[in-house]
Amino acid sequence: MKVSIEGSVVEVESGASCRDVLKSALSGKKFKSVLAVKCGDAMLDLTATVPTACETLEPVYADSREGLGLVRHSAAHVMADAVQRLFPGVKVTIGPAIENGFYYDFDYERPFTADDLEAIEAEMDKIIKAAHPFERSVMSKDDAKKMFADMGETYKLELIDAVPDDIVSIYRCGDFVDLCRGPHIPDTGRINAVKLMSVAGAYWRGDEKNAMLSRVYGTAFPTPKELSSYLNRLEEAKKRDHRKLGTQLELFSFQEEGGTGMVYWHPKGALVRTILEDFERKQHLKRGYQIVQTPQILRRELWEKSGHYDNYRENMYFTEIDEQPYGVKPMNCVAHMLVYKSRSHSYRDLPVRLFELGVVHRHEKSGVLHGLLRVRQFTQDDAHIICTPDQLEGEIVGVLNFVRDIMKVFGFEYKMEVSTRPEKSIGSDADWDRATDALIKALEGQGLPYEINEGDGAFYGPKIDVKLRDCLGREWQCATVQCDFTLPERFDLVYIDQDGERHRPVMVHRVILGSVERFIGVLTEHYAGAFPTWLAPVQARLLTVTDAQNEFAEEARAQLMEQGIRVEVDTRNEKLGYKVREAQLEKIPYILVIGDKEVEARGVNVRLRKGENLGLKTLDEVVEVIKADCEEPFKSGGMSYSFS
Repeated sequence: MKVSIEGSVVEVESGASCRDVLKSALSGKKFKSVLAVKCGDAMLDLTATVPTACETLEPVYADSREGLGLVRHSAAHVMADAVQRLFPGVKVTIGPAIENGFYYDFDYERPFTADDLEAIEAEMDKIIKAAHPFERSVMSKDDAKKMFADMGETYKLELIDAVPDDIVSIYRCGDFVDLCRGPHIPDTGRINAVKLMSVAGAYWRGDEKNAMLSRVYGTAFPTPKELSSYLNRLEEAKKRDHRKLGTQLELFSFQEEGGTGMVYWHPKGALVRTILEDFERKQHLKRGYQIVQTPQILRRELWEKSGHYDNYRENMYFTEIDEQPYGVKPMNCVAHMLVYKSRSHSYRDLPVRLFELGVVHRHEKSGVLHGLLRVRQFTQDDAHIICTPDQLEGEIVGVLNFVRDIMKVFGFEYKMEVSTRPEKSIGSDADWDRATDALIKALEGQGLPYEINEGDGAFYGPKIDVKLRDCLGREWQCATVQCDFTLPERFDLVYIDQDGERHRPVMVHRVILGSVERFIGVLTEHYAGAFPTWLAPVQARLLTVTDAQNEFAEEARAQLMEQGIRVEVDTRNEKLGYKVREAQLEKIPYILVIGDKEVEARGVNVRLRKGENLGLKTLDEVVEVIKADCEEPFKSGGMSYSFS
């Protein structure tokens, strides 16, 4: 038979291995960097026999995304081997590759600690240098269960029972044997750069009723240079941690005595949030949205009707008032539909775009709470667009353009994913197909690239997830666009069309920033706390050299505030260098120094937070400089900044 390999057609003998076929078709240098091979959607080990129905073999290279996943998965096996060598009696469970590395969960007589990592890493190095091949075999479930039972690997027995097929695959690497679908890299010697990162506790299968295991995290890269670059980014990320900066800059805090997962906004943080929310309100009004405000709690029967009670109640809070059950809203869609239903609508009224900075509550497990990025109470810049089916694509495009314009202001690049129907969902297959097709059509119509994220849609409809990329290359999900034919049906939303008949509208659920708390957390780390001047809670600070300048400093503050500048005065009896350094640490964009010379000139000496000195300027000139700085980010999005 013949197969195509990177444009070349190769004759393949029956029973030939993928390794042999690729070796004959590729140059020696290219072949050395091949880790596995794809035939259609199936990825295979290089030792696998070329499938008889295969028309194309696609090499999986070490520097590809899939290749990196293979290296990390194989590194997890090497780590498990090392742990078994060092800690007799340890039981292994699962060890997948994840976004930034890999992990393996272990059951041992004591929890592993960070002190164990050095020894495990040293043992891994020995295994890697030995270049043990990864060897795949298959056996019946009964034989596999007997083998793992004899080894004392009780967790593997549970995993085997969950396999729907009668046959399971096993991988051997030296003396280490594991239940695994594969594929794997050819041998352990192909792992060029690996680092163990941390340890944590994890319940077996994520269920707190099960045993607590020790999870060891690690990462691996194709080259030591890439690993070093990643570790450097992690160190930079630690410096930018929004929780640390939130305290340092007096933006927010968490008060455990008041409850976990709830943010306490301090004056400066609340001001950042207010500026951001005011900006959002103005942008929504410019785009034809109507602002609404809806209650925090709704009758439980509404959540039953919407499907939230059956599909989302583990994330909700409930209470009782006058012997009536209520649910605290985790989303705003139900309330917005009630607003829409409060009066009749003609086709001329549509689309109706309802926007709310809505406070919602979602029950997150304590273990996943993380500063502003994962909280139990947060505010969404939530909107619901109710439109005719003919208007749907245009409304989705409008939201995508809105996202584009807003992300330009903050300097974020992003990618998009279409998340499809999850296993737990409501609505007909036909409605899900219509909704998914509408999202894809809107993206393709605008020439926007996207990936498919299978099974990660909302329970009521598919969605476009927007993944932002920050200055460290990390991805954050913020904006989403969801298409929903199901809830309008359940809540009997209608409009009167030109034919005088009642028709069913479509609803688009969407957020631009997503959770305001989360977005501020992302911004804080993206800017390392040095917010752009338009968003900074304090845009300028006046520093006096001696008490002799205090009177003019107060005059200057009043004049700058009159022009809409957010300004403070520091008249403390401290050395000027100390006050300048303090202002820089507080990330204040403009540091305005006043000495006798400046008082005489009725001006200030302007320094920037990064250390540049703009020299002596009049107060009017300072206002011009600050306003120009504020306006700069908005030019790319065709917007303007307001100082009112």
